[in-house]
Amino acid sequence: MNRAWWKESVVYQIYPRSFKDTTGNGLGDIYGIIEKLDYIKALNVDVVWICPVYESPNNDNGYDISDYRTISEEFGGNSAFDLLLKKMHDKGLKLVMDLVANHTSDQHEWFQQAKKTKTNPYRDYYHWKSSKNGEAPNNWQSIFGGTVWSHNETTNDFYLHLFTKEQPDLNWENPKVRQEIYDVVRFWANKGVDGFRMDVISLISKQKEFPNTIYDNYQDTIKNYYANGPKIHEYLQEMNKEVLSKYDLMTVGEGPGIDLDNGLDYVHHDRGELNMVFHFDHMFIDAGPKGKYDIVDFDLNDFKSVFNQWDQLLKQGGWGSIFLGNHDFSRMVSRFGNDKKFHKRSAKALAMLLLTLRGTVYIYQGDEIGMTNVAYPSINDYNDVETLQAWQEAQMNGEDMDVFLKKVHLQSRDNARTPMQWDKSLHAGFSNSKPWLTVNSNYKTINVKSQDNDPLSILNFYRDMILFRKENLCLVYGDYECLDEHHQQIFAYRRNDGQREFLVVHNMSCDPITWRSTVNHHQYTLLKTNTESTQIGFEFEPWQSKIFIKT
Repeated sequence: MNRAWWKESVVYQIYPRSFKDTTGNGLGDIYGIIEKLDYIKALNVDVVWICPVYESPNNDNGYDISDYRTISEEFGGNSAFDLLLKKMHDKGLKLVMDLVANHTSDQHEWFQQAKKTKTNPYRDYYHWKSSKNGEAPNNWQSIFGGTVWSHNETTNDFYLHLFTKEQPDLNWENPKVRQEIYDVVRFWANKGVDGFRMDVISLISKQKEFPNTIYDNYQDTIKNYYANGPKIHEYLQEMNKEVLSKYDLMTVGEGPGIDLDNGLDYVHHDRGELNMVFHFDHMFIDAGPKGKYDIVDFDLNDFKSVFNQWDQLLKQGGWGSIFLGNHDFSRMVSRFGNDKKFHKRSAKALAMLLLTLRGTVYIYQGDEIGMTNVAYPSINDYNDVETLQAWQEAQMNGEDMDVFLKKVHLQSRDNARTPMQWDKSLHAGFSNSKPWLTVNSNYKTINVKSQDNDPLSILNFYRDMILFRKENLCLVYGDYECLDEHHQQIFAYRRNDGQREFLVVHNMSCDPITWRSTVNHHQYTLLKTNTESTQIGFEFEPWQSKIFIKT
């Protein structure tokens, strides 16, 4: 296994508008990140990935960019970003930016020009299609709901947007578009940025004929029509050859539609594309045929199977991303743990799971203190465009909206976007004024200040486990072997690099259990657990995790 800094790194993801407000306008900003750099450094992470802070109308909270080279003044502007980059590098931290290259804002100058006339030089920067009967050119549905086509009255045709109508998709068939994006990458790389998380990068190559989808299952439509287009690998190889390979950058592609059939093509070290991708096999594990608000049950075996199959695939020359939450999904302890009776213990168990699997680990802000889902009383309390569009569609379909609000409590992206809980003062220490999104009401018991000096806190468990991973590269590079694959409560695996062997066992249930395994526990010495239990064998309390070393 070839060593690389980005393989051994632990990444901390920041959603800037929810991290720390220094101006009192209720919106987090870059100076807030600067203020908390010592906190970030004390987590023992290496890399900070910052969600978009570019100029934007914020229809989709910054993922609709109107100027790729300008940092929004509401976040502090370019001077604040330059200071952040310097201070991070001074502390030995690396900075990864979001690159949103599938679409722009409809306020971007390119689109403002493109929609004027059919002969405008920027016309071919986007996808346009006419329709004989004035209806949408095909039956594709936006990832945020509704058709992917919006009518432009001036030119009497339709433009494509796989997300909101304010996010028109770029036409990567046009070499000028590709060069524009490569120039953006050069601009930030020359400033000293250390890498890019590439938003929905699997969607940039389109099927030019735009055929109707034949699938009822929405994930099948994404995989077969929106993602993995005919020239996707040609484009990624070109970007790597012309730009990425000229710098020592970390690249991770967000990959809707990327699965076990095609995942290795994006990340194999011989192909010259990306370092790694975010696949979503575990993150859409509870999504039914109609998407995330069509909730279906899953069990531990389904969950384990995702990690087992992806490790098997990627060990053939690729590299993986290990994550259980981010800004687009519910809080991981509410989703995969137990945020009620076993909040603290299950949060630690999930931390131990993240930090003992093979791949680069990503930790989302607030998960290190066990932040949970929020349950706002009304849809009017929600901000997320995806949530609000799903609500509108549910209303149009005549659904029981009280029932649907409970689905929102489970699935809304705003679960992950509530302000960071720093202390128990008003607004959780995030801001001295009303935040852009209401703070979770449990901030007085779940916050950084209450955990900072508590040796048994979730926060200090994260700090300790990250260090433990760094001190034992076997947990980064070592082989992974799942044990007792079909056990309904236990997730157990060996990590072995030929010099040492760790046995990691998690009881991912609310019941105590004795793991009756073919593994001889007398060959192993207990190194770590997430509880105060002194039991050294294979007896497990609810949500107890243990790390053993073979002796």
